[in-house]
Amino acid sequence: MDLDGLDDVLAPDWVADPSALSMRELRERRSQAQAVEVTLSYQRRVAQGRLDIVAAERRRRTEGGDPLDHEQIVAQLSAILAPHTRSPGAGRLSQLLAPDPAGTDTAELDAIAGPTVLASLHDVPDAELDELLGALADFEVRCSALRRELHDRIDLLQAEVVRRYRTGEATVENLLQ
Repeated sequence: MDLDGLDDVLAPDWVADPSALSMRELRERRSQAQAVEVTLSYQRRVAQGRLDIVAAERRRRTEGGDPLDHEQIVAQLSAILAPHTRSPGAGRLSQLLAPDPAGTDTAELDAIAGPTVLASLHDVPDAELDELLGALADFEVRCSALRRELHDRIDLLQAEVVRRYRTGEATVENLLQ
């Protein structure tokens, strides 16, 4: 999960005193944090999708169904993935609609459950399937925790921008200059 800029944005001193930053620096840091959050959000969604696929295989085995071939799996993907298309809570509309392709490294996630593993889940022993579920769940939880930290930092920077406009310290006219 080596995201470009994540360590920088999460460094303790990165937003230590937002009031000491210029308006330009505030906006640049907020944009940087938002870009990292979009990429991390993408990785979390990919992990959740893989987790859902592995969990569906676990349910199939528990319920005693026949193994699915690739066409059947593809046909059922919308039903498998649908329960997690909307997360609980108010949610956030991202300012960026898609992550930077250069920052969407899924190597760690692929090492846990890459496409080859997902394509042959019916051959994975039960114990390994349970390990996959645990590892994918752990990855998703780590992504979610990091996203919460990023949201806290974005909110802190945004609050400082809003404070400056409310107090008159910053004005719309300043943006036009």
